[in-house]
Amino acid sequence: MACYGKCIETVIKHLDQFKPERDNPEQFLEAVSTSLQALSPQKQAFIMEVLSGCLEYRKLLTVVVDAFYVRDGRLCLWADYSLFEVICYLATFQLEELGFRLFSHIIKSQPLHKMCKFLGFLFNPLNLGSWIKDEWSLVYETAYVKENWIDPLMRWQPEVQELITQLQGVLTNQSPPSKTKTKVTEPKEFNLTAPRPRAIPVPEPVPEVAKTRPVPRSTYQPPREQQLLEVTKRHNRWKAEVGEPGMALASRSPQGHSLLQGSPTPSVTAAPTLPQPNNAPVKLNTAAVLREAALYQRQVEKELQRVDKLVDGAGDFSEFLEWQKKMQAKDREEQLAAGECRRLQGKLSHEEAILARKQVELEKKQKAERQKEETAELMQQCAERRLQEERSVKELVEQVMETQKNVRAAQTKLLKGRRQIVQEVMEESRELLQRSAEAAKEEQRRRCELTAQLRALETQPTRKGKLVDLTQIPGYGLEGEMSIVELRERLALLKEAQQRKQEEKRDQIIRGKRAKSQELQNAVEQVALCRAANGRTAALRWEEKKAQSATAGAPSQDERVLELQRRIREKAAQRRGQGAQPHVSAPQALRPKPRDDFRAPPSLRQRHQRNKVGATGGSPPRALTGMDSLS
Repeated sequence: MACYGKCIETVIKHLDQFKPERDNPEQFLEAVSTSLQALSPQKQAFIMEVLSGCLEYRKLLTVVVDAFYVRDGRLCLWADYSLFEVICYLATFQLEELGFRLFSHIIKSQPLHKMCKFLGFLFNPLNLGSWIKDEWSLVYETAYVKENWIDPLMRWQPEVQELITQLQGVLTNQSPPSKTKTKVTEPKEFNLTAPRPRAIPVPEPVPEVAKTRPVPRSTYQPPREQQLLEVTKRHNRWKAEVGEPGMALASRSPQGHSLLQGSPTPSVTAAPTLPQPNNAPVKLNTAAVLREAALYQRQVEKELQRVDKLVDGAGDFSEFLEWQKKMQAKDREEQLAAGECRRLQGKLSHEEAILARKQVELEKKQKAERQKEETAELMQQCAERRLQEERSVKELVEQVMETQKNVRAAQTKLLKGRRQIVQEVMEESRELLQRSAEAAKEEQRRRCELTAQLRALETQPTRKGKLVDLTQIPGYGLEGEMSIVELRERLALLKEAQQRKQEEKRDQIIRGKRAKSQELQNAVEQVALCRAANGRTAALRWEEKKAQSATAGAPSQDERVLELQRRIREKAAQRRGQGAQPHVSAPQALRPKPRDDFRAPPSLRQRHQRNKVGATGGSPPRALTGMDSLS
């Protein structure tokens, strides 16, 4: 038992020295075999066999040991990593050759609590049949893994479980080592001077807080400017509804009742008394005033040009305007008819889409049946191809196993050739290192000599002071060369000239600002006059438009609309006829949302309603507000 324990320790020591990224496994095994010449041939063979097996199956062993550290061995030391690799190799690959008795002796030669944990983890049936088998199958074939490694471990599981219980019993029966009684050190307190009692501080006077002002009422009230704007809006609305004296307008009474054009209009004195708002001037910026003044100026120039043309004998555009109004009315009727045609065409396309969707559903059902038959044939072909692939893979595995038997002899020859090459390379590298050391010494000596020369040059005294004459010209031969005194005088003269130019420019800017402010004031006056004139003309134009909208009639029917309505009725009858027959229901995702009818836009319905009211002689439409005009 002690002999195998020492052999296992030797294997663990060499495994810790092996670095996969640096060492070659063949060279490493040759070096280990040379270092084990002092041992007996039996021990040397056991150590080399276990070490070579651990290096060959390192991927499989790493999977198990890493999982053990993650799950059950979280409290184990990483220094025991190689120990668990060796035990995993002996249990998986050498248990049949060693025998269970020799394997138990090797286990008992190691720390018992570590072996209990690792053997319980490795021989757990759940681990062997699930993730260990899956991970090993990624490296080797699944059938090979199950037949050669998993099944033998499952057969040895009862005997290993008995060994684990035996080791646990040994651990529980071990008595804890007796501890010798030692004298306990008793701490003593320091002999410190007692601190003086603190004096009671004098209470500070409580500062008086200044009385705060109450919150003003204006915080919770709307601003006065907003109230004035509301009053002005109501007053302007009332003036627009009542209208100017001498004009017959369809308006509303102060009580909100609608008045016809033929009914007597209330007098202006019957209007409600509203408080007159303060006409606070609205301040515009300079760009807005100039832009509006330029607009009005262009309008005045156009009007003057038109008057000049009329005076010269040009024709009047009244007949053209009447013809234009008629054509616009005709265009509106055509637009309404076109909109109705588009609505009916949409409804017709909806009916045709329903019929086409039913036809597509029947075609899809037939296509699905054909697809199922083709899928069944393909599945049968895939099964036959899979059986052929499995047979070929088994044959390939057998061939690989035969070729692995002849690898050992080739490896030994290769190791000898590589060892000879390594020795030659080491001799060459030793000679190169000696040459490089001699060159480095020579370079270091040369640098020391240069450093000594530079330090000798730095210690020589140098003259630091220099006299400067400000009135002397440097004499470099440049154009415009002068002394520093002359340069300062010229700079002073240039500064005085620059200040005079700035004063003149400042006076010119002030004069330009005064002229510009006068022009701006004249433009503001002109804008106010033009606004008043435009307001009066807009009121007259709005009244004319209101009278025209009240007398407008309903749009006439079009032949295209009648033809589309007839076709829709035919398609609906055809769909109802097909609906009575049994058919395949459409899928929920492809079923369209129910639409009862195609309604016209709200703005078009409101326009039709107003036209009907004007045609039947009902109450006239109310005065247009800002939102109605925008819609």
